[in-house]
Amino acid sequence: MIALVTGASSGIGAATARRLAAEPDTRLVLVARRRERLEGLAAELGGATVIAADLVEEATPALVAERVEAEHGRLDLLVNNAGIRGRGGFAQGGWAEVRQVMATNFDAPVRLTEALLPLLRRSAPSGIVNVGSVAGRVSRPRAGAYSASKFALAGWTEALQMEEVPHGVHVALVQPGFVDTEGLPQRKMLARPWTRWMVSSEDKVADAILDAWRERRFERYVPRPYGLIPIGRVLVPGLYRRAVHGGAFTTTAKPD
Repeated sequence: MIALVTGASSGIGAATARRLAAEPDTRLVLVARRRERLEGLAAELGGATVIAADLVEEATPALVAERVEAEHGRLDLLVNNAGIRGRGGFAQGGWAEVRQVMATNFDAPVRLTEALLPLLRRSAPSGIVNVGSVAGRVSRPRAGAYSASKFALAGWTEALQMEEVPHGVHVALVQPGFVDTEGLPQRKMLARPWTRWMVSSEDKVADAILDAWRERRFERYVPRPYGLIPIGRVLVPGLYRRAVHGGAFTTTAKPD
C-alpha cells in the first residue's frame, strides 16, 4: 500500500505515519514544510518519500502528484491532515485571519485531492481520509475562522463521498475533539476530572483514521461521544449556546 500523509512532521500526522508504517507492505509519502523533521521521521520508520513543501503554494499539488507518480506509480490512501488554528475572535483577526485559515484547512486539501484524484481512481479500491474537527459541526467563541474552514471541509467531503463511490475511492471524515498535541497542549482540560474524557491523544486519532479507512466508515468522531454534541446543538440549541458561551468548551488556540 502507498499512503500519503500531510502535516506529517508532528502531531496527528506523525502519529498517523507511525501507525501506517506498522501495516504490512506499506510505503509512505510524508508531506510537510519542515524537512528535517520529515527526514528524521522517515529514518525512524525505515524509509519514506519525503516532500518538504508548503501546501498553500500554487505549485505544490502538481509537484506532489508528479513525485508520487514517478516514485510509486499508484496511491492507495491520501490522508489530508495538515492544518492550522485561528488566533482569536473576528474583531481581532478579520478577513485576513479567515482567509489564511481557509487557505490551509480547506483550499489546500481540495487542491491536493484534485491533483491526486486521477491516481487514486487508477489505484482503486483506494481511499481519502480528511481530518476535520468537531468544530466543523458546531462552533464556539474565538474559533470562527477555524470552524468555517472545517465546516467547509465537512460539506465538501460529504459530496465527494457520494461522487467517488462509482470510482472505487472511499472518502472518510475523521472528526476529533480536543487533542493533546505539541502545538496545542490541553493542560486545563486534562487537569479537570469532568473534562479529561474529552481530550484524545494523537495516537487515538491515528487509530480512528486507520479505522475509517479499513472499515469504510464515512464519519468517525474521536472520542466517539463527541458525535452527540452536534445532535445536542440541534435538539437543545439554547442549552448548547449557554454551555459554550459560559466557557465549558473553550481553550487557547495555537497553530497545530
